[in-house]
Amino acid sequence: MIEKWKYQYWLSCIKGVGNKKRKKLVEYCGSAKEVYALTKKQLMSIPKINEKEAEAVVFSRLNLDLEKEADILNQTGIKMLTIEEAEFPKRLLQLSDCPYAIFYKGNIPSEQERTAAIVGARMCSSYGKAAGLALGEALAAQGISIVSGMAYGIDSFGHWGAVKGGGRTYAVLGCGVDVCYPKGGWELYEKIQSCGGLLSEYLPGTKPVPGQFPARNRLISALSDIVILVEAKQKSGSLITADFALEQGKDIYAVPGRMDDALSMGCNELIRQGAGIITNIEGFLLELGFGKDEIKQKKEKEREKIEKALEKDELMVYSCFGLAPKNMEELVKMTKMPVQKLANILISLQAKGLIEEYYKNHYHKK
Repeated sequence: MIEKWKYQYWLSCIKGVGNKKRKKLVEYCGSAKEVYALTKKQLMSIPKINEKEAEAVVFSRLNLDLEKEADILNQTGIKMLTIEEAEFPKRLLQLSDCPYAIFYKGNIPSEQERTAAIVGARMCSSYGKAAGLALGEALAAQGISIVSGMAYGIDSFGHWGAVKGGGRTYAVLGCGVDVCYPKGGWELYEKIQSCGGLLSEYLPGTKPVPGQFPARNRLISALSDIVILVEAKQKSGSLITADFALEQGKDIYAVPGRMDDALSMGCNELIRQGAGIITNIEGFLLELGFGKDEIKQKKEKEREKIEKALEKDELMVYSCFGLAPKNMEELVKMTKMPVQKLANILISLQAKGLIEEYYKNHYHKK
């Protein structure tokens, strides 16, 4: 194993020290190797590192066979990236609790890849299955990689759709990447490695535990440009992913369903709150910017018309909006405008039908 990875893997293995504290240690010391050399007293001198955490670092150094443990990656073919490396996914670096390390088989999404998450119910209907497959296939055929969690139901159908569409797909697991979960998903598990990759923030060998799956959902949304829900009950893991997506400023789309169908209540509620609605795949692709040249030209003319009709400050704010929605804090940073002035411009843009407030202080282009 490369020397630096040995220490990075050690830092990943320390129990009692979370992602934020690992990041703090590396920022303060420069690398995991430098952290490894510190005494308990030196560790406690680092801001926000308490005695219990310092003891955990020292204990792991004294009780972990560094060479033996680190060789696990060599034996299993698992690759690792940490925040110490330039190749670490920049999409994940935006998270307040960004994982210190990502373990993966196959590949990870590149910064240039357009990505879409497809998530939904495990016990889905035939309608949900068809929708997940069709969306995965159609998006993959346009070069959009599919991200999901490899769970039974919609997640798996989204992955298989991407495979059918000849595209790339990535699964974020709630266990170690060397653990196939669900157990009956071996065919998909192997297929994803060859046309994308399997990722996890959990150490190799980590068994699937219910509490780990909600946390992994933040990685699914973070790695995706947009999040699509296909069948979700009112209280479900898919809605947790949607909540993370909102916090991260991602566009959310949902496939509508019957009013009396419990599987559709979560999706229908998201649409009521302002999520994009997918009524047919062709129209959805057009909305994402795929389609006939004349449609693209028409949209370009509409954009030019809008720009000519806006005042300078209005245009500055309007230009901040792209595929992803923006919240007030982001817009203040981007425009450098006083909050009150920005608020007035946002009201003006809403009155002109150009943007919409879909969630308190969260806006997207109409």
